[in-house]
Amino acid sequence: MMPPLTVVVASYLEPDLVDRIAAAGPGLEVLYDPDLLPAPQYRCDHGGRRPELTPEQAGRWAGMLAAADVAFDFDWERPAELPRRAPGLRWVQATSAGIGGFVRRTGLDRSDIEITTAAGIHAVPLAEFAVTGALHFVKGVPELVRRRRAHVYERYTSAQLAGRTVTVVGLGGMGREVVRTFRALGTRVVGIGRTRKETELDEALPRTDVLVLCCPLTPETEGLIGARQLALLPRGAVLVNIARGAVVDEAALIESLRAGHLGGAALDVFATEPLPDSSPLWDLDNVLLSPHSASTVATENAALTDLFLDNLRRFRSGEPLRNRYHRDRGY
Repeated sequence: MMPPLTVVVASYLEPDLVDRIAAAGPGLEVLYDPDLLPAPQYRCDHGGRRPELTPEQAGRWAGMLAAADVAFDFDWERPAELPRRAPGLRWVQATSAGIGGFVRRTGLDRSDIEITTAAGIHAVPLAEFAVTGALHFVKGVPELVRRRRAHVYERYTSAQLAGRTVTVVGLGGMGREVVRTFRALGTRVVGIGRTRKETELDEALPRTDVLVLCCPLTPETEGLIGARQLALLPRGAVLVNIARGAVVDEAALIESLRAGHLGGAALDVFATEPLPDSSPLWDLDNVLLSPHSASTVATENAALTDLFLDNLRRFRSGEPLRNRYHRDRGY
């Protein structure tokens, strides 16, 4: 017999997915009340609009946390107090892959709670965005848009992505999928992983046509791409950032784009989010902006539930969990 286990679903899931979790095995109690959680503003939104809980609702939410052995996502209300509010909590399944900054900021990296990430869930949509960003500039989409607006019908010569060199920084689940996808399109791919040396990146940049950043944000990767690294790229190169905004020196990026050294940048992440109205990035024609949403697709919640159920089975049977967060690495 499996020992009883209480699971708190701490961010919105569709009712049928909650039912799947509840049916995962004997002795399982699932606590879920969407009225106590941030309301999603779009499909598969795990941030959402924070509710103003009444005293009665706040008491119910606190009671759910106090009973939790396992949680699907973190306490949205006061995450830094999670060890105190959920003293029996042993494991949290995050809904995001890049949680290092959040975990350090809230001090949860100093707790005894096991944390697993959503690494791999977003790999395919992010790889698709990386390819979209590269093709957007390589195929001259901004120029085609300009010509359409000017009613110019004039034949022209385009470039091709196949045969170009793509450097992928970060070779986790997302990075490996990016490598696979670009290779399928006939590009030469250079992969640079966690154990890279600075000289390895410096040597790769001058022969890089498309630079794709997939690495986690850690003290080692913060500011990894600055003015010096951007200058090493050949003129007309394209940068795609699907990592974290702080991996790139944004001021240096803007200057390189303005000067025309970079041919374009496809950005899903930024130094400050939401991107301030005052940011020059809004008005640069050689920038493709995505509001940190390139990873979000309509099937995300189902995939997250599949991952959670597999880890729940492992947790109950004492097997190693998938996507364990490593405090020493920051991801």
